[in-house]
Amino acid sequence: MDVSLFDFTLPEAAIALRPAVPRDSAKLLHIGAKGGFTDYRVSDLPTLLRAGDVLVLNETKVFAAALRGKRAAREHGGGSAVMVDVNLHTPVADTIWRAFIRPAKRVRPGDILTFSETLTGTVTDKQDGGDVGLVLETQGDLIEEINAAGEPPLPPYIARKRKADEQDVEDYQTVYANETGSVAAPTAGLHFTDSVFSALKAKGVQIERLTLHVGAGTFLPVKSDDTSTHKMHSERYSISSETAENLNIAKSEGRRIVAVGTTSLRALESACDENGIITDGATETDIFLTPGSDFKVVDGLMTNFHLPKSTLFMLVSALAGLDRMQEAYAHAIKRGYRFYSYGDSSLIWKAE
Repeated sequence: MDVSLFDFTLPEAAIALRPAVPRDSAKLLHIGAKGGFTDYRVSDLPTLLRAGDVLVLNETKVFAAALRGKRAAREHGGGSAVMVDVNLHTPVADTIWRAFIRPAKRVRPGDILTFSETLTGTVTDKQDGGDVGLVLETQGDLIEEINAAGEPPLPPYIARKRKADEQDVEDYQTVYANETGSVAAPTAGLHFTDSVFSALKAKGVQIERLTLHVGAGTFLPVKSDDTSTHKMHSERYSISSETAENLNIAKSEGRRIVAVGTTSLRALESACDENGIITDGATETDIFLTPGSDFKVVDGLMTNFHLPKSTLFMLVSALAGLDRMQEAYAHAIKRGYRFYSYGDSSLIWKAE
């Protein structure tokens, strides 16, 4: 499909730089299976679900993957010391990472970057787009050292407008985060609170959990003119045998499965066979869902509002229909919904 079909005009003022307070006060646009849009708050979510529905959460935990590094002056032809911004995005091995570096022209293979007194990284290679290989060195636990030296890896559209601060350490993490590994938050889950979970339990909604570690590729633009030539980034996910069994039972009983976030949805649709049976295990997915894709597991999706021409807007259009989602986004813009990672939410049902 022509990528331009997924474009829309978004006012700059609609991009949220801070989340709603409290979390569950964010707006929630209900997009029905047969059309129609209704405005709610996230705190109303339990009233929009029914007993027996299953919500699937991604319990990945974000770490402080945004680092500031000092490259020492080079002995031969390197000039003075410089500072560079480093965003870790993909683990290769225990201490080897891929990272985006800005400005990339300031580093070359062999350079050593100092992030703190106890954390350094050696540049091993350099690819297009500022993508480099880094071998990290520390005497302590690597993730703890990264968290001590780094900052929350805010999306580019926020980071361009303000610096990350202490409030982001709390805000850019779900209340149920458990397994460290993401360089971006599963943002649909940021809206949940203890009171929402209590109301869901009282309603009889079942909660299941999986883990998909979000990579920085989630923010990369689609550079192709046609969706058929876009190469999707891969992300690691795992589903326990208990979760797979519980979800398969729910499907066999005709109960609805609602993914909280596109990350949960991508994991579920990647882990099932042609009959929609979910298999447990840990692997990677590069699934790319566009209009015409078949959804075998998920009946509904709770998600924030996404970028124009992004793979995530393509995903929601695949679930609900492109025309319907263009209308929904126009409704959201007109009603003052806030967009992107810290923005408002939606509950989308698969088109009938």
